[in-house]
Amino acid sequence: MRMLEREEEEGDVQVSWQDQENINTFSKYNAKLQDLEEQYEAKKTEKEYLDDLATELELADEDEPVRYRIGEAYVSLPLETAQERIQKAQEKLDEEIDVLKTQMDDAVEKMAALKKVLYARFGNAINLEKD
Repeated sequence: MRMLEREEEEGDVQVSWQDQENINTFSKYNAKLQDLEEQYEAKKTEKEYLDDLATELELADEDEPVRYRIGEAYVSLPLETAQERIQKAQEKLDEEIDVLKTQMDDAVEKMAALKKVLYARFGNAINLEKD
């Protein structure tokens, strides 16, 4: 065993408190982004189901009541009332999807700024890309 010379040690990059804070912040944004992406996909799927349901109700007979789910129970509603409720649910989902998209864009923007700082500091010694 031998002691490393000063020139051989320089492969290690010292991590300052600020560097560690930036890494932790990036990690938090990354975890948040993953959660937001999951929520976004779930909302998009729910929106597709509502769109399909709205299309199906357009073909329904106006005289027959529609079974509409509220919580865990189904109630019979007139076709027009069911369509109004579905339209409101679609509008609400559109708003929620827009909010999620904005939050995702914000997280991506902040992560990009942190990437620049961290890659400038550590170069190839750090990997911030998704696997």
